[in-house]
Amino acid sequence: MKTFALVGRNISYSFSRRYFAEKFAHEQITDSEYVNFDIPTIEELPALIRTTPTLVGMNVTIPYKEAILPLLDEQSEELMTIKACNTIKVLPTGKLKGYNTDYIGFHDSLVLYLKPHHNKALILGTGGASKAVIFTLEQLGIPYILVSRKASAQAISYASLGEEIIRSHLLIINTTPLGTSPDTQAFPPIPYEFVTDKHLLYDLIYNPEKTVFLAKGEAQGATILNGYPMLALQAEASWEIWNSEK
Repeated sequence: MKTFALVGRNISYSFSRRYFAEKFAHEQITDSEYVNFDIPTIEELPALIRTTPTLVGMNVTIPYKEAILPLLDEQSEELMTIKACNTIKVLPTGKLKGYNTDYIGFHDSLVLYLKPHHNKALILGTGGASKAVIFTLEQLGIPYILVSRKASAQAISYASLGEEIIRSHLLIINTTPLGTSPDTQAFPPIPYEFVTDKHLLYDLIYNPEKTVFLAKGEAQGATILNGYPMLALQAEASWEIWNSEK
């Protein structure tokens, strides 16, 4: 039996466990299981790894994508740049190699909807989830502005967002947890009245399927996209890494 796991905190709702259970059933994969490593602190992970000899791969979710970096023995080239890890392969030596497949999921789902006028982006949030988005936009040559609750050297504040910025940045990506179930009434405080039918609003959240952020964009005629395609694509990229001979 091969064991795969999701590392996170308060992850009983998790997409990954359900996704892989359905994948294993559909593809008749009988030698694999996917479990949750639901831990209060990242310091508890090494003991779990030691007591799970069948472990061959892990996904990592909130809040450990950055906290897990010191536990890795090796990092992929992309991870060295992104500095947020969501996939780990347990090598035959027992060493842990970290990867980021979030950027693959984000890139491959985003490009299907990009139009030439989506040439400037607003990234809402500056946490671990924003790292893969930044990496992807830089790869695509799309300039971006980071938006946070407080202005900093890297980001402007929500209070700074006016008509000019919204109308000139036609790709808006929510990387914050605002609107995630169960607090589904929360949303990023941007001036939605300036969103147009030329905008593409992408929410990394997948539960609920349509957040208030997306609903407000849709009401203004914008194209909207939730995080489910990104999650499915990053999960498949993780599966490929775990099962490759490299």
